[in-house]
Amino acid sequence: MAGPVIVATGVSKTYPGKMTLYVFLTCLVAATGGLIFGYDIGISGGVTSMRPFLHKFFPSVERKMDADKSVNQYCKFDSVKLTLFTSSLYLAALIASFFASTVTRKFGRKISMLFGGFVFLVGAAINGFAQNVAMLIIGRVLLGIGVGFANQSVPLYLSEMAPAKLRGMLNIGFQLMITIGILAANLINYGTSKIKSGEGWRISLGLAGVPALIITIGALFLPDTPNSLIERGRDDAAKEMLRRIRGTSDINEEYSDLVAASEASKAVEHPWRNILQRKYRAQLVMAILIPFFQQLTGINVIMFYAPVLFKTIGFGDNASLASAVITGLVNVIATFASIFSVDRVGRRFLFLEGGFQMLVSQIAVGTLIGIKFGTSGVGNISKGYADLVVAFICIYVAAFAWSWGPLGWLVPSEIFPLEIRSAGQSINVSVNMFFTFIIAQIFLTMLCHLKFGLFFFFAFWVVLMTIFIYFFLPETKNVPIEEMVMIWKKHKFWGRFIADEEVHIEMSKGKPADA
Repeated sequence: MAGPVIVATGVSKTYPGKMTLYVFLTCLVAATGGLIFGYDIGISGGVTSMRPFLHKFFPSVERKMDADKSVNQYCKFDSVKLTLFTSSLYLAALIASFFASTVTRKFGRKISMLFGGFVFLVGAAINGFAQNVAMLIIGRVLLGIGVGFANQSVPLYLSEMAPAKLRGMLNIGFQLMITIGILAANLINYGTSKIKSGEGWRISLGLAGVPALIITIGALFLPDTPNSLIERGRDDAAKEMLRRIRGTSDINEEYSDLVAASEASKAVEHPWRNILQRKYRAQLVMAILIPFFQQLTGINVIMFYAPVLFKTIGFGDNASLASAVITGLVNVIATFASIFSVDRVGRRFLFLEGGFQMLVSQIAVGTLIGIKFGTSGVGNISKGYADLVVAFICIYVAAFAWSWGPLGWLVPSEIFPLEIRSAGQSINVSVNMFFTFIIAQIFLTMLCHLKFGLFFFFAFWVVLMTIFIYFFLPETKNVPIEEMVMIWKKHKFWGRFIADEEVHIEMSKGKPADA
């Protein structure tokens, strides 16, 4: 195994440019694509804990809820049909992300965002008016297609528009919008659960159309990135866009590098085949393992099923939804910490600190639940004890929100050269969606069988992923996207996969040979 990373220093250029109002506003609008993903993550758990929703679509689960307190609390919500309602979206998103790769490359990033927002809007309408489980699933599939397209295109858009020294901050705007979407969904669930007609769940599901409208309308006014314009042969427009987003006329060096990268990209006829080449081994492994590990942090146990989880461990209906709101608020606040620190302290530090904090809090939550409910799942929980559980869950959520949450999207989006960037992002999204689907589908069954041990299960994976980051991820802060080859070449482990001539080829694209 490789030793600790030696971060490459002095290898990258510093292109002229600054944060302009124009690039800030375009990145802000593009980042709203995260709202649809976040809203759905937050809304599904609250809706599935609402009695009128369960009564209409999942009566067997409602009967378990009405069972005597002596019934195993861990298993009350164990239902394949119920989890399919949540997880079907992510299976659809997985498949859609592969089609999104082609659309993003051939027609531009904004077209993918526009299409994703529109399809999500249709899915939200179908779910809001659902009369049976089939309508629910159809709506969820359409939502998934929308999420697949948005998640494929938005991180790429943000990384390509942002100046290198601010790429982390602007890209994490996507994760910030995800957290805002989760918080908004939790607040809406808390309010709609009190509607006496019992139709509050329709409002919760239907309001997913609001973030869908925001990104759909916003995408109509977004410009395409210089990278995408060059990729599609619009060189003059690309040069003008680069001047505008950098706030300077001194863009010749960066423009030349983008053109050279685009020419190399056009020479690649099969990006899906090329991404398997030895020289891209590091990027491919990161695009697979980072989203894989992100889901095995256990975050979606909290975000998908927070109200269900809290109700399972003894919270009342209102208390469970209120606790979900609290964790959603912590999620938003902690994401700001990442925004303001990621380009200062770097990606590695946040990954490592977040991993340690998640590990401690997961062990604490598992222990507290285990002490109270044991393996039988029978017992009650006092308010003070419940508050302690919520406190440790909030510590866990905060750690994820400034580490694996935003960086799980940022790092894969910034490490691929242009010729395989869309394919690489599709792999990132599809792996993320696949394991999101798996976790969403089996969580309630795992909770029923593993009981409090479920938290120790995820803690084990947190240990592995933290070790992985320590040994195998170099620091990428402040490195221009088109010069990432140098940090991999200088890494003790990954450098062996990149031949010296490959570096010379990269350096010939307008880059200094002694970089």
